[in-house]
Amino acid sequence: MGQRDERDETTARTPWVVGISGASGTPYAKAVLTALIDAGETIDLVVSRAARLTILDETGLPFRDARWRGDLAAWLGRDDLDGVRHWSAGDLAAGPSSGSYRVRGMVVVPASTAACAGIAIGLSKDLLQRAADVNLKERRPVVVVPRETPVSRSHLVHLLSLHDAGAIVLPASPGFYAGASELQQLVDFVAGRVLDAIDVPHTLYQRWRGELGSGREAE
Repeated sequence: MGQRDERDETTARTPWVVGISGASGTPYAKAVLTALIDAGETIDLVVSRAARLTILDETGLPFRDARWRGDLAAWLGRDDLDGVRHWSAGDLAAGPSSGSYRVRGMVVVPASTAACAGIAIGLSKDLLQRAADVNLKERRPVVVVPRETPVSRSHLVHLLSLHDAGAIVLPASPGFYAGASELQQLVDFVAGRVLDAIDVPHTLYQRWRGELGSGREAE
């Protein structure tokens, strides 16, 4: 009975896959994860090996497979993680590696140039790249958030290939019209645009209302 219940629960879940790669920009990943949880969405989380080093470098916090729940709770500053499932980046037999595993789509945030290249050419060297490739072939929404700057020609070619494959290329480029006065508001602007791209409601930033200065007035 217990096994059947577990299978039924897995079938009922239709999560968003969130992949975190090794680019600098872990605050963007944190903001997206937080907003998805706040919106009541379920999440399948994949953190690349390089991303673990970036998380440690930018936050001082570890992210370990064996202790992922506690490490994630410490990073996000919250314990309501029942809707989150973690898959090891090295587990190429994981659920998100197959097109028959039902998910709503995928967000890669931040997306390193190596991850963009691997996804663009179908390398599938780890679960993050494989899951992105699967979602592209299944014609599900895939949002890729590159943060590297400046970019070389090869970077641009890979981003164009992702666009042509159906991905939404959403650079981590915050807008200033929303009246941001703090760093977190700029981070939330990018996270909000990611959620806009996958049609998940949020209140992360002040939307343009067609009136000059309206963002400042809202502050």
